[in-house]
Amino acid sequence: MKEEPTKRESLRDLFLLGEDVVFLNHGSFGACPRPAFEAYQRWQRELEREPVEFLGRRHNGLLAEARSALAQYVGAERDDLVFVTNATTGMNIVARSVPLKEGDEVVSTDHEYGAVDRMWRFLCQKAGASYVRAPVPVPVGSAEEVVEAVWSRVTPRTRVLSLSHITSPTAIVFPVVELVRRAREAGITTLVDGAHAPGQVPLDLPSLGADFYTGNCHKWMMAPKGAGFLYARRERQGMLEPLVLSWGLEPEKLGPSRFVDLHEWQGTRDIAAFLSVPEAIRFMRDHDWDHVREGCHDLVRQARTSVCELTGLPPLTPDSADWYVQMAAFPLPPVPAEAFQKRLFDEFRVEIPVIPWNGRALLRISIQGYNTQEDVDRLVTALTSILPTA
Repeated sequence: MKEEPTKRESLRDLFLLGEDVVFLNHGSFGACPRPAFEAYQRWQRELEREPVEFLGRRHNGLLAEARSALAQYVGAERDDLVFVTNATTGMNIVARSVPLKEGDEVVSTDHEYGAVDRMWRFLCQKAGASYVRAPVPVPVGSAEEVVEAVWSRVTPRTRVLSLSHITSPTAIVFPVVELVRRAREAGITTLVDGAHAPGQVPLDLPSLGADFYTGNCHKWMMAPKGAGFLYARRERQGMLEPLVLSWGLEPEKLGPSRFVDLHEWQGTRDIAAFLSVPEAIRFMRDHDWDHVREGCHDLVRQARTSVCELTGLPPLTPDSADWYVQMAAFPLPPVPAEAFQKRLFDEFRVEIPVIPWNGRALLRISIQGYNTQEDVDRLVTALTSILPTA
């Protein structure tokens, strides 16, 4: 008699992923469940049926409705956030609006996303300012260690503290609340890169306290590609300049928020991914995603134990959901990162990133609701096979 499929196997059927690949890289670009993707295509078809009606007369109301659902999910007010294509776009809006001067400093860490490092280096060089990357050594032992490592680089010249909520290369949940609190007290602008946080960790953006917070909906919230958001505390919204100057700069009819007018009116563009965010939120609610997330964390823990036993190298953080949820990175012995990742895919059909970071190679695993114990076992089998000969 054929066994009934497990809940996790049933979830796999709700995604569009190919069956020939063990997909352990949700963190890079996400993967969209069928209901959210179908909503995305419905919105695109609706746009094409009557583009003038859709973009000319319904645009603002549709986006406001979608923002309401997203705002409720992240604990914010609807008009304190705007949709952006991705977190990098949100980071650029804030960074390009900060009036940096010669001698100023932007403090961050050596765990940041590469695009953000490049952004700050460019803007600081242009302004004659300094981009200070605080080293945060691993393995980390406590939140206090991380806070002090970052805060030790803050000086009277620091104008911005720019931090990841969950780091991209090392997959560590940073103690951003305490760092934001200290920065606020010191009069330092705070910008949090939450690319990996929405959908992985509960968010209440006003309580977090950052001046600006940007996140992706297309990663762990599982919305279609090209859906992100920028949140700004109301008293700081006036300092932000839009990347694209358009009709919202001088609106013929004022909307409820100058912030929204400036940043969401960008001429002709496909807003279907934004409008599909409520469906992605509904999908998580309908499938009890808090429970799914707990199961994903347990699989990450198993993978972490197996990989670290195999390599003999210590994990990067303590074993706690305070430090990692559905994504974790493990140190590997010295291997050529790109070639090693290619072997995992070509020989075992395991899609997982191997990231060069601070002179070492890190294997970063992402576990989403469609992953199973068999996926983790396939990874461990592949590593057992190729690590000795890497």
